Amino acid sequence: MHPVIPIALVFLGCCSNVIFLELLVREFPGSGNIVTFAQFMFIALEGFIFTTDFGRKAPVIPLRNYVAMVVLFFLVQVINNWAFVFNISVTLHMIIKSGSLIANVILGIIILNKRYKLSKYVAVFMISVGIALCTIMSAKGVQVQHETEGGGVYELGKWSVGIAVLTFALFLSARMGIFQEVIYAKYGKHPKEALFYNHALPLPGFLLLSTDIYSHVLLFNESAPIQLPLVDIWVPKMWVYLALNVLTQYICISAVFVLTTECQSITVTLVVTLRKFVSLLFSIVYFKNPFTTYHWIGTALVFGGTLLFVDIFSIVKQMLGFKKEKAQ
Repeated sequence: MHPVIPIALVFLGCCSNVIFLELLVREFPGSGNIVTFAQFMFIALEGFIFTTDFGRKAPVIPLRNYVAMVVLFFLVQVINNWAFVFNISVTLHMIIKSGSLIANVILGIIILNKRYKLSKYVAVFMISVGIALCTIMSAKGVQVQHETEGGGVYELGKWSVGIAVLTFALFLSARMGIFQEVIYAKYGKHPKEALFYNHALPLPGFLLLSTDIYSHVLLFNESAPIQLPLVDIWVPKMWVYLALNVLTQYICISAVFVLTTECQSITVTLVVTLRKFVSLLFSIVYFKNPFTTYHWIGTALVFGGTLLFVDIFSIVKQMLGFKKEKAQ
């Protein structure tokens, strides 16, 4: 498959996924658990059929090695979606999650004793300043908004808890990445298998969240109905948004998986970073989310630092060199 196809699907699937996620959390900020459950169930079902051949194909990586990975993956997904309960906007959510390189570098130094070039530390500093700037400006926005409505201190405190929750999830995700790195070094890379077990094994854990999930089932049922295209069937709009969110999440994850088999990991990082930036821009413009000049500066620092970290200049030089060789 030509790399252009999975790259296009990454932008189509992942950017669309953010749109439907925002439609869901704007209506019901606490709907993160039902969204996570639906995504896990769909991907686990698809993996059971096509990856494990209805359970007949044994895993290459022993199941016991998936347990710790699965616990971390489940916690990261649930915590990330739980953060919306604390009045965290989708735009700020995306910016903070884009700081994953910071957590990766810090834990890489502490756990794996890694050392990096000066440019990597400069990139991490840029990302840190950018996230801090966006967070501070968003905090001021929350305070001003709720002071006019009353309860400003309480809402600001609630929002601060959301920032702490997202930061914790960021480092938890980085720790999961390091764990995966160790497992893959021992058994080899089996991303489709890992994708299935990371989504199938945590499903019993959603029993702990069953009350919240059921309450949102009832809320979704009561949402305004919309007509499905081409058929005379009316469905509560929140179920349509959820179905489209799950479908686009599957397209997004599958496209990233194909991309990892077609391109170098650094190219994958670049594509995912640019996708996040496009999603952020769309969220700001389409949903009219508040975004000041300082937010733009912070965003530029975050994504500029990310591009510096993946050494975008070397990638461009390699691509230009490849084109010259091909032309000769």
